[in-house]
Amino acid sequence: MTAIDAHSTLLGRLERYYDTVPRAAARVEEYGSLTLFVREGPGWPYYARPALRPDAPPPSAADVREVCARLRELGLPEAFEWVAETTPGMRAAVEAAGLRVSAHPLMARDASAPVPEPHPRVRVLGAQDPFLAAALALPHVAFAHPGTATGPAGAAELTAEITARAGDGSVPHHQDRIRSGRTVLAAAVEDGVVLCSGMHLPVGDVTEIAGVGTLPAARRRGFGLAVTGTLVTHALAAGISTVFLSAGDDEVARIYARLGFHPVGTALIAQPATA
Repeated sequence: MTAIDAHSTLLGRLERYYDTVPRAAARVEEYGSLTLFVREGPGWPYYARPALRPDAPPPSAADVREVCARLRELGLPEAFEWVAETTPGMRAAVEAAGLRVSAHPLMARDASAPVPEPHPRVRVLGAQDPFLAAALALPHVAFAHPGTATGPAGAAELTAEITARAGDGSVPHHQDRIRSGRTVLAAAVEDGVVLCSGMHLPVGDVTEIAGVGTLPAARRRGFGLAVTGTLVTHALAAGISTVFLSAGDDEVARIYARLGFHPVGTALIAQPATA
């Protein structure tokens, strides 16, 4: 198998993964060349992607507009995700529909890379872990303050986020997913405060590391790398052969490269220009 063949095979595996993961928690609606995943239950809203069907037509701006109208009808964010290399015509279609596109390095881990060293403050959380609610709330604080620079948001903001999300169903939802092995959640805890969390979502022998966020006040201390390394170690121990992620930007991609991740493509996200 040539390097080009191997690369194409990997992207094909990732496309099948992208199509499979949302189906466990979403209603699926088809619109021409696009598949829309409508989440049923608590959690981050899903998105629309190119349909993974041999007979799917090329992406069109009309399909994008139809999906946008449906998402507005449902009161959900207008969001599209895809891989540039596997659906090259998608960008033109979403831009013609008036959406803004952002690009992110799509990275897979080299199987020959060494197993990451454990971090004393990072662990995988069980379904009954007392820090579960905080670990689930933390990314909402982290992603509300994008970037890698330290900031003022800290324990007080995290506590407020936990309180705001109490009773929204996210904790029992993820407890069920943790028990069934569909979600693996890791967190860095110091002095009783969750400072960073993230998860990996295994399907067969492929998993994506997602939602890694650090409390802004705790940034620049290596916790994001440590949580990611713990998730990688867990995935490898479970026999998973393909571990991948999308980096926020090239700076973050260079950090993930220290764990053996290398670029394999470009993950594209489209949203309204005002989002």
